[in-house]
Amino acid sequence: MNEMKEVYRIAVQAAYAKKGYDIAVLDMRSTSLMADNFVIVSARNAKQAQAIADNIDEFLKKDGYLVRHKEGYAGGSWILLDAGETVVHIFTEAEREYYGLENVWADVERIPFDGEQYE
Repeated sequence: MNEMKEVYRIAVQAAYAKKGYDIAVLDMRSTSLMADNFVIVSARNAKQAQAIADNIDEFLKKDGYLVRHKEGYAGGSWILLDAGETVVHIFTEAEREYYGLENVWADVERIPFDGEQYE
């Protein structure tokens, strides 16, 4: 097994590898009991959202983590992956705009992400 990394970093790298975009990482430690981080990713369509979800699952397994729960995969417009300390939300553009999770959690700190350089 590789050196243990934070789950959100693995999820972000996996999403980026499948061309996920407008990636945001929210630090939820002071706000939420359910997760330390939310990762929010946009996909161009449901098929891409599913591919991103599959890649995140694969990357996490490689590093010894598991997705504990998955919702919305069949429809693909909003896929939620619960990986314990990190919850990943993968949206198609329209769904992301409609639900506006970033607006709901506007007061939490953002963790910067700069493409492939995220280590």
